[in-house]
Amino acid sequence: MAFDGLAISNLVYDFDRLLTGGRINKIYQPENDELILTVKNNGGTYRLLLSASASLPLAYLTESNKVNPAVAPNFCMLLRKHINGGKILSITQPSLERIIVFTIEHLNEMGDLCTKQLIVELMGKHSNIIFCKPDNTIIDSIKHISANVSSVREVLPGRAYFIPDTQNKLNPLTVTKDSFYESVYTKNTETAKAIYTSLTGLSPAIAEEICFRAGVARKTLVSELGDADKNAVYRVFDALIADIKNHKYTPNIIYKNNAPVDFSVTKMTLYAGTNAAANASENPAENSAVNTSANTAENSAVNASANAAERTDSEYVQEYYDSISLLLEHFYAAKSAVTRIRQKSVDLRRIVTTALERSRKKYELQMRQMKDTEKREKYKVYGELINTYGYGLNDGAKSLTCLNYYTNEEITIPLDIQLTVQENAVKYFNKYNKLKRTYDALCELTVETKNEIDHLDSINTALDIALYEEDLVEIKEELMNFGYIRRKCGGKNQKKQKITSKPLHYISSDGFHMYVGKNNIQNEELTFKFATGNDWWFHAKGIPGSHVIVKSENEELPDTTFEEAGRLAAYYSKGRDAKKVEIDYIQKKHVKKAAGGAPGFVIYHTNYSLLIDPDISKIKQV
Repeated sequence: MAFDGLAISNLVYDFDRLLTGGRINKIYQPENDELILTVKNNGGTYRLLLSASASLPLAYLTESNKVNPAVAPNFCMLLRKHINGGKILSITQPSLERIIVFTIEHLNEMGDLCTKQLIVELMGKHSNIIFCKPDNTIIDSIKHISANVSSVREVLPGRAYFIPDTQNKLNPLTVTKDSFYESVYTKNTETAKAIYTSLTGLSPAIAEEICFRAGVARKTLVSELGDADKNAVYRVFDALIADIKNHKYTPNIIYKNNAPVDFSVTKMTLYAGTNAAANASENPAENSAVNTSANTAENSAVNASANAAERTDSEYVQEYYDSISLLLEHFYAAKSAVTRIRQKSVDLRRIVTTALERSRKKYELQMRQMKDTEKREKYKVYGELINTYGYGLNDGAKSLTCLNYYTNEEITIPLDIQLTVQENAVKYFNKYNKLKRTYDALCELTVETKNEIDHLDSINTALDIALYEEDLVEIKEELMNFGYIRRKCGGKNQKKQKITSKPLHYISSDGFHMYVGKNNIQNEELTFKFATGNDWWFHAKGIPGSHVIVKSENEELPDTTFEEAGRLAAYYSKGRDAKKVEIDYIQKKHVKKAAGGAPGFVIYHTNYSLLIDPDISKIKQV
């Protein structure tokens, strides 16, 4: 979801209650586009993070800190000069824009009281932090935007600050029913799009939620709406804005398979099955009260689970938070972890992708050559029939027509007129022998190449599963062992990188321990070193994926545990995005290592199978 005007409204409400009246104690600029302000108010200390990152603009209260540069950047020094020790008079949001305005009172060099404005614009790639005088003259900004960069507005010292109004959107807080109808229902587009393109601060997801609550499909064209539908959409919109005006926020994150996929400050009922999640709090307005002071730092991790919604059979789960700041810190920490591991693994992915492309091209060429060898038996038969029936044929004949005693059908064999009958027979036998040698060689080569492709595919899947940097160590080691990465020659003094990554550990609803390998090396160790004979082994059928081991402790597993282990095998495989995945499962004692195969590759027979969805949201992870 976009960091929309509703989320900003919730932030401003929380900031205003906690920070207004407080004094700015410290100002840091840990990144080129990021500030951290420490504010003391009402006996507490609050750390406010403001980021104008083009990819991840943010504003929230946090307990964590960042390493600061030894020399403060110029913008940070300017703020320290003017507003360090200043008092926050107000924190506001113009309309429902993605903008936060901090009005700060401070003493100037003459000892007179002055006010300044610190304006935080959270607008994607256009995000900025701008420091202004009361008359909106820009003193400086964390990013300088010249006329060469933007034809709409310059953000430079001495220029006038204003909010660009390039889309002529209405303010949802002041819009009337007539203006709503006139703006939204006159557009020739889908209803959800008409809503978010007509009103400030509403993201596409919120517009879809409005349509969903009103019983209107989001792709329904405005021209297809009846009067009842139009009234229903407006009533839902009006009720939503009334909640925002009354500060009735419900900060929540929507999870899919334990991964955060969306967030909002209102209940997102459009996600299948999350209607039941709305009952998680009987008084969400009260629960949204912020409690981010220093004495609650240790509780922040607990809030995520303590306010968790009742989990439904839906693949989505909605979890509630005590504050929007806790939500944002939790949500973007998870998102940034995924981004970070993607960046760390980019070199490994490039190596694997290049090797895969090369192997697949080689395999395609080998299969075409294999298809060409299908003619070999025909040439052998030609040679045999010429030797059998060619005794009455004159040299220089163009063909031989005879009975094929293998099929009891008449056949015509083309002959080279430049060769004798016997030489034609030898020619066909030579073709047969050449193709047979090619076929015999290709039988081994195609198997080797296919195994190489399967191996690289499994490494690719392991890269998708990797969550932390230490998970990449074993993958890199495997690539070096198989020659895809050249091992650095460091002699005896070269230290082998320590392996700290461990298999994933889950507990089934019935209390059985389940382990999931993150890569081929872990799969190998789980199956052949960790598991015992009567433990159960699970794997996605015919596609790369993790080995899942269920420790049976020599007990019979309940059906629920079989299903949950199957879901783990489905999710941690290449088929995790499919609705259903076929899973093979068998006791470990029947699983054998493939002779000469890469780590994690096994053979087994007489296995059981199940078809299961890859939803692991209800499985407890240790």
